[in-house]
Amino acid sequence: MKMMRMVGVALGASLCFATGAVAQDDKPGTAVAIELNAVKSNEASCTLSFLVTNGHAGPIEKAVYETVLFDSAGQVERLTLFDFGALPSGRPRVRQFTIAGVTCDGLSRVLINGANTCQAPDLAANACEAGLILGTRTAIEVIG
Repeated sequence: MKMMRMVGVALGASLCFATGAVAQDDKPGTAVAIELNAVKSNEASCTLSFLVTNGHAGPIEKAVYETVLFDSAGQVERLTLFDFGALPSGRPRVRQFTIAGVTCDGLSRVLINGANTCQAPDLAANACEAGLILGTRTAIEVIG
């Protein structure tokens, strides 16, 4: 009898956790996610492809990030602005930026230094930066 009660409590707890997880998946996130998804070297340039998702409940009309590129020696290669444009809520977007004068294997790191522009009238003023989620699927590290 005691064993059946313990199994029942464990089963109930498992169901509570499972229900909570499903409920959390139904809620929109609260951050922008930027992933360096691919890089492609051209003759004298590097094209960076980013997968960006606005996890907020509302759209971002314009997101521009100050971005620092580091060379293979770890030194700042350049400071630039990446305009990710409009980011609809919950819908992934791919944005590409071609960096002239450097090859992809000449880059070691990308630093998202902060939002230069964040136009999102229905969201908090820091919507583009708060909780920013960064990742990479390449050999180039992405930090922020």
